Amino acid sequence: MKILVLGSGAREHAIITALLAEEASHEIIAAPGNAGIAADVPVIHLDPTNPTVVTDFAVDNDIELVVIGPEAPLVEGVADRIRRSGIAVFGPGKAAAQLEGSKTFAKRIMEAASVPTGRATRAGTLDEAIAAMDEYGAPHVIKADGLAAGKGVLVTGDRDAAVAHAEFYLKQGSVLVEEFLDGQEVSLFLLSDGHNVLPLSPAQDYKRLLDADAGPNTGGMGAYSPLPWLPDSFVDEVIDTIALPTVRQLAEEQTPFIGLLYCGLIVTERGIRVIEFNARFGDPETQVVLPRLKTPLSELLFAAATGGLGGKPRPEFSTDACVTVVLASEGYPETPITGRPITGIADALEIEGVTIAHAATAASGGGFVSSGGRVLSVVARGADFADARDRAYRAMKLITLEGGQFRTDIAARVVAS
Repeated sequence: MKILVLGSGAREHAIITALLAEEASHEIIAAPGNAGIAADVPVIHLDPTNPTVVTDFAVDNDIELVVIGPEAPLVEGVADRIRRSGIAVFGPGKAAAQLEGSKTFAKRIMEAASVPTGRATRAGTLDEAIAAMDEYGAPHVIKADGLAAGKGVLVTGDRDAAVAHAEFYLKQGSVLVEEFLDGQEVSLFLLSDGHNVLPLSPAQDYKRLLDADAGPNTGGMGAYSPLPWLPDSFVDEVIDTIALPTVRQLAEEQTPFIGLLYCGLIVTERGIRVIEFNARFGDPETQVVLPRLKTPLSELLFAAATGGLGGKPRPEFSTDACVTVVLASEGYPETPITGRPITGIADALEIEGVTIAHAATAASGGGFVSSGGRVLSVVARGADFADARDRAYRAMKLITLEGGQFRTDIAARVVAS
């Protein structure tokens, strides 16, 4: 199959790595890709958020399937334009992508579908935000209503910090003030063809910058999969009470969701609750879910894109444990310092079970330099979590980036349990 993958991050590199690992021989093109992706497949430097440019390229190059990785092209309606051209595309249209693009829209859909979630108030002014904060009490949860690259959420007991966060994002639009939900967080990906869903394996990510969940929120500093502490009934419950009701509500509103429904969940004393929905594969969870996938990824993506998930068996996964640790630039997430050399990647890849998913890397002088905040993900598989974690951190210690930072406690709790 001839496949175009849109995006330039570690998530897209992980998707491409999974596609290349299949027995079928695919022709894969990435746009715009990054230096690590370019070492694996051809890359095309086009704007992935421009519907006309992307569609024209796909048509002119006989692309059979377009896989949209990041959220920005989705909310710009790239999938709609490609579908009208007759090409299969994995990713929801602009209207359905508002499930991620607008938290207010997502809350309305959840309410209409009776999906369990926390209470929330949309605030358009600072006075409204402060009133909602006082109503719900601390810890305060403030979320930018629109896209914010994983940095628009603040959870804090510091009222002044919460007010400042709300004030900053109110300059860009509305904010949501939500009640705080306490419990273990879970990320669950579900493939959707607009009517049916198929679950992938649950994962847990680490959003805070520093060990022990300290520091600011980020796009994600690490993850692991599977989650041995979850009950066997967890995935079925999410499908029945969250995923299918949401997909059916969107279908009823003539906005079918075709692509990847990311359910950001929390397991509370009152049951499973939705923290957020995303409209695409999550990063860094993709890096630990796809390496364990035994069912060919291309078959799943194409079936979802063409309405063919009904009656298909659930995807199969290996029993391996998988851990990923993110290497970030100095100054991330506020003001990352870029352009610094990265060394030791080849040495890290010598460790059995280790792969590297490039994110913000660029080619320079035969090597790599950092080009953004989250630079790369070290991904390690092992027979158990202790094994996978050991491999991941041994590999990370071989990689050098001046000022680079990474968490040292990814999957530590599951190893200790």
